[in-house]
Amino acid sequence: MGKKSSQRKNVVMLDNDDTDSVSSSSTSRSEMIVSGAEEVHVDKETLLDQCVDALYEKRGSTREKALASIIETFNSDIQHEFVEKKFATLLQQCLNSIKRGSSKEITLASHVLGLLALTAGLGDKAHEMLEESVSPITEALKSRSDASKISSLLECLAIITFVGGEEPEETEKSMQLMWQVIHPKIGPNVATAKPSPPMITAMVSAWSFLLTTVGGSALNPKSWQGSISYFSTLLDKDDRAVRIAAGEALALIFEVGSLEKFSVEDKGSSDSSTGEANKSKDILHIQGLRAKVLNQVRSLSEEAGGKGSAKKDLNSQRNTFRDILEFLEEGYTPESSMKIGGDLLTTTTWCQQIQLNFLKHFLGGGFVKHMQENEFLHTVFGFTPKKKMLSGIEHRISGTEKRFYKSPNSVANKARTQFRNKQRMLTQDKNVGYYTAGNDI
Repeated sequence: MGKKSSQRKNVVMLDNDDTDSVSSSSTSRSEMIVSGAEEVHVDKETLLDQCVDALYEKRGSTREKALASIIETFNSDIQHEFVEKKFATLLQQCLNSIKRGSSKEITLASHVLGLLALTAGLGDKAHEMLEESVSPITEALKSRSDASKISSLLECLAIITFVGGEEPEETEKSMQLMWQVIHPKIGPNVATAKPSPPMITAMVSAWSFLLTTVGGSALNPKSWQGSISYFSTLLDKDDRAVRIAAGEALALIFEVGSLEKFSVEDKGSSDSSTGEANKSKDILHIQGLRAKVLNQVRSLSEEAGGKGSAKKDLNSQRNTFRDILEFLEEGYTPESSMKIGGDLLTTTTWCQQIQLNFLKHFLGGGFVKHMQENEFLHTVFGFTPKKKMLSGIEHRISGTEKRFYKSPNSVANKARTQFRNKQRMLTQDKNVGYYTAGNDI
């Protein structure tokens, strides 16, 4: 049976009409001329300036409204010029909100930071964001009273690390901070609240999203021992979203390879005979884990609906675990296509699918706009959309945008080259990861 006949191709149709409702009605009129578009741009920049000023207000509700307006504006347009001018100010005010705000304010500020990173794109700004944000986000994650707040903080940390992380060590540090939300380092006789299913789902999804950017060979061998076993236990949980997130994490681990880093303890023996014996035990242990996961995945791919079970959620679970089962048994990765406007975006690996789903969830109504116009996302997915037209006139690129992305000597351009090289290396790892670490054991 060939790959084409055994795969289900998922095609999703998306258009501006579905997601651009948050933008000003004037920006959607087909008869708009370029001068009108420039007026709208000025109006949005004025609104953003007012929102940033409002973040200095003492009343928390005022800051919350300002943050919500910033999210709406960043979703409806790519705000390169505003970011170029007010990046540092917006970054610091959002961090202040995370340090001192209510749960709602922290949730909103976290989302703004993620949008700020995606808009800034690769380069010094994104790296500065990561360095400045890790400490306040870490502190905010210690208070686990609100699942929505924690989920937003985890998504924020994932996005700013995805964009701004330049070294594997930086990415792995963020992954460890996420892991500690569910597995906190606490002393003896210290009670800790049990994480809720939404919190577990958010952690696993954010952790997997970052794992897509580092090959298994780049990870610290002592950091993730037992993670396969943990995700395997999540497959038995009652919450369907938890099971799906855990299943995708496991599929990704098998795709990136180096399973020994996710499954067994480092014995650290210097004796060659003992080392060989331990290696044999490790191989048997991995084989046992893989067999257990395979049985769990097969069962979930065939699960019958129970009382109160939503049909849509059940079908989503079945489809996901059928794809995982086919991957584990045959080595075929799921292929899905998404039509964005008049352009087709195709994913062919678990890595790409997890990245796309995470960013689509995070951007929400701004997803299509960003996929059409955000250079960083074009680089991530190798996606080249048709040039957007405005009343038959090609959309004009501002001087700031040209300096930001088009100049061969720009920081963003150099960072983009580094990112592409990194993606090529990861692809080479994945081409051998499944068979060397999975089927050939």
